[in-house]
Amino acid sequence: MSLARTHEIDGRPVLFDALISVPNVFKDAVVVAAMALLIALCAQISIPLPHTPVPITGTTLAVLYSGALLGSRRGLASVGLYLLLGGFGLPFFAAGASGWTHFIGATGGYLMGFLPAAWLTGVLARRGWDRSPLSALGLMMTGSAVIFACGLAVLSFYVPAGELLAKGLYPFVIGDLAKSCLSAGLLPLGWKIIGKRD
Repeated sequence: MSLARTHEIDGRPVLFDALISVPNVFKDAVVVAAMALLIALCAQISIPLPHTPVPITGTTLAVLYSGALLGSRRGLASVGLYLLLGGFGLPFFAAGASGWTHFIGATGGYLMGFLPAAWLTGVLARRGWDRSPLSALGLMMTGSAVIFACGLAVLSFYVPAGELLAKGLYPFVIGDLAKSCLSAGLLPLGWKIIGKRD
């Protein structure tokens, strides 16, 4: 069964299903690969911060959109492919980094958190959370919370407990809120443009 048709059993169609029909597994694979490359491209938007090993990047937004636009299965597959290729040496991580050591380093929790975040945003999108501004905001903030929870859990092994939030959360809150608010407008707008809400 094509992943694009799984909304029949998983819930409502996601935005990508409504925009483009993907009738077979081969085309699903192309979509997954394209999103993985987009995530890698967004990862190159990277701003290092002097007081923390965690940079500001565009990766989080792309990861959350992978689930919101493609659904839980394709979104999870896209992020999984992105992580796999980056681990194998392609310069896909922030600022062109690569290699398996990043999964056990200070930012490894954020990387691994991308997987459940993409899956969860896909699940919520199939339940209609991408249809209105308020629910779309909740969708993106929920996905971000998953990434932060995983990231902080691993980062806690690398920084003192008293500095954890200052190094792994606070510098990124405003940016994540801005991205979530942007998405809260764009996702419902996509549905409005194509004229479908169910």
